Amino acid sequence: MLLKPSTFLVPTTIRDYPEWHYGRQNYALWYLEINDPKLVHYLDMLRVHFSDFLLEPNNRQYHITLFICGFLTHEIKFHSDDFSFNEFELQKRILIKENFAPFQLKIGSIDSFSSALFVEIQDNKNILSLIRQKLGTVSNEIAALDYCPHITLGLYKKSYSSDLILQKISELSVQYQHAEFELKVEHLTFGYYDAQALQGKLYSYRHLFLGDSCCN
Repeated sequence: MLLKPSTFLVPTTIRDYPEWHYGRQNYALWYLEINDPKLVHYLDMLRVHFSDFLLEPNNRQYHITLFICGFLTHEIKFHSDDFSFNEFELQKRILIKENFAPFQLKIGSIDSFSSALFVEIQDNKNILSLIRQKLGTVSNEIAALDYCPHITLGLYKKSYSSDLILQKISELSVQYQHAEFELKVEHLTFGYYDAQALQGKLYSYRHLFLGDSCCN
């Protein structure tokens, strides 16, 4: 849910979440990597501007979540949010068959959910939705909400008033509020993070290169 005036943020508590992971470790997703140094620098500057409100440490790389798969398992699925390597292989085959061409996305303005600050992504040709649709033919996305492509800048550490964040956004200069960045996407990444490490690193498992199915 996008942030509304005169409401309160939803903070993230620094703790383990055993009621979610049940001792499982690797939480898998398809995502887009952010490697452009200029874009990374821009995102770093935004994070500094809002640092008083954001939870630390945050070691997760900037990325665009494409499809949340669930907890990786080599075994038969036991929990509803388990995701098998067989399902990954099926998704990979479908994407290779579709042979999506490289594409470009535009970096939009700064916005916020009630629990996280982010930069919006403009997908004017709905390519991300098409890819998600293909992935969804194999498995249901975990905790699926209305898809809003974005780059997360951080989670909130306290239940601040939303008016503070909206004011902080308005203080940014025009060049930071509406940056002109285009992101060229040449591959998709399937990877995972440690569910028992809050805001821990993403680990890539496989890159799927677009428009080059012979090399996947």
